[in-house]
Amino acid sequence: MNFLALFPFLNWFKFVSRDTIKADMIAGFTGAVIVLPQGVAFATIAGLPPEYGLYTAMVTPVIAALFGSSHHLVSGPTTAISIVIFSAVSHHADPGTPEFISIALTMTFLAGVYQLGFGLARLGSLVNFVSHTVIIGFTAGAAILIATSQMKHILGISIPKGESFVHTWGDIFNAIGSSNIYLIIIGIVTLLTAIFIKKFTPKIPNLLIGMITGSIIAYAFKDMTTGIELVGEIPGRFPPLSSPDFSLETIKALAPEAFAVALLGLIEAVSISRAVATKSNQRIKSNQEFIGQGMSNLFGSFFSSYAGSGSFTRSGINYEAGAKTPMSAIFAAVFLLIIVLLIAPLTAYLPVASMGGVILLVAYNLIDFHHIKMILKNSKSEAAILITTFLSTLFLELEFAIYMGVLLSLVFFLKKTSTPEIPTLSINVDKQTDKRCFININKKPVKQCPQLKVIRIDMSIYFGSVSHVQDRISHIVENERIYHIMIDASRINFIDLGAAEAMVSENNILKKHGGGLYFVGLKSSVYEFAAKSCFIKNIGKDHFFDSKGAAINSIYKNMLDRNICKTCHSLIFKECNE
Repeated sequence: MNFLALFPFLNWFKFVSRDTIKADMIAGFTGAVIVLPQGVAFATIAGLPPEYGLYTAMVTPVIAALFGSSHHLVSGPTTAISIVIFSAVSHHADPGTPEFISIALTMTFLAGVYQLGFGLARLGSLVNFVSHTVIIGFTAGAAILIATSQMKHILGISIPKGESFVHTWGDIFNAIGSSNIYLIIIGIVTLLTAIFIKKFTPKIPNLLIGMITGSIIAYAFKDMTTGIELVGEIPGRFPPLSSPDFSLETIKALAPEAFAVALLGLIEAVSISRAVATKSNQRIKSNQEFIGQGMSNLFGSFFSSYAGSGSFTRSGINYEAGAKTPMSAIFAAVFLLIIVLLIAPLTAYLPVASMGGVILLVAYNLIDFHHIKMILKNSKSEAAILITTFLSTLFLELEFAIYMGVLLSLVFFLKKTSTPEIPTLSINVDKQTDKRCFININKKPVKQCPQLKVIRIDMSIYFGSVSHVQDRISHIVENERIYHIMIDASRINFIDLGAAEAMVSENNILKKHGGGLYFVGLKSSVYEFAAKSCFIKNIGKDHFFDSKGAAINSIYKNMLDRNICKTCHSLIFKECNE
């Protein structure tokens, strides 16, 4: 590993100039103002004190910017990760307690270890095999869970901790008659203010204005009700040092749940960075992004930061605000620290109901209605992944919902790759030029040779697809009584050992009938493997050809039955007419 791989920020740091710093500072300040209410809201969702969301927004983006690959990705607290943290850690401790905080930091450390390990092992391409539909379904379900968790704060009713989604709504309907109308007004006014600000003056931080408006309404109601609970003053200080629990018992208990956090964080970060990169024309390195996310969580766990990932909202705004380099994410963290130091005492006047209104809007914005509609309309397999992940999120453990979605995504991927297209090819003759070329007989009905079947395998042959390939060969033998089969292997990217053994077996079966398998156009890497694994030796070197012309010439002269050729009316090969 070279020096630049260890310190990737040196790649882009040389492009930093006075102009880029100016643009990055403006984008950074915009990001700081936006993440201030989000950080508080996300920490609340995670069951942590509000300041922990701000600490995460100060530490995580700096490390991720220095060790990641994206120029515009802004990491920090996110809604999806926050809800998973709450779900996982609440099994071990009560939300908001010192024990809960300690476990959350340990889980963050473990998630960072997983992510860093994946990056160092060069497993970044694994994200390519997980459908983005998993994230869409999970976040839609998480949005409803988040909204559900805030109803007690907006309605002012008491709901027992740790209840399921269905039981929680049952309690809400039973207790709705005892709701506090003043809290409902505060929540609704906060929500509507944020919506109107976003619609009519989108450049103004709508969530922040909504929270300020809610605080003013709460102050006006302070003499009318005693039920207005306040968030409390957030400590105005640098992120304090912290120490995750490294006991073997704790690590064993949290390792499975931390893996779900790590997996969700990586999928989020890479998919968001790629989405922004399509606009900025930047090339994203998945392995480096894994390392950046792992380092940010690993480092952040020692500075009171819980698990973070890439934020689509902040990353998109960062790009739209004119950011040029990852310095914008670093400036955002610095400006947030300054803002927190200045206004921390004012959070003592922020009502929990107002925070609930903000979180309801955040939850609503999580649901990707456009893509959900498109998925349900156009793809049955993706719709199955979406619905399964969505329902699992609502009714099962959140970390299990992630695994379920990813597993189903991989199942459909494997199903697709296990049944490669195997079209039959034959010769098409241009009557004007007398030029001959191979063509898929499904595209044009042309004559075929009664002794030699030419097929093309459009995908790799491995343990998952070899059965399908064998079935195709068997069908040719049993139904068409053709025992010479030529395979156009130009689209085969690899053949594993199991598939190689199966092909040798098929060749031996054909040999008993006086035929055989013939391979044309193997890629150099595949041919090298075939030679090393004795695949070529076991089938016979004379069964492998570089071109179709050479293959047909050799097979015609040495393998085909001349008596059948004499009565054949197809005469599709050049050799047939010589």
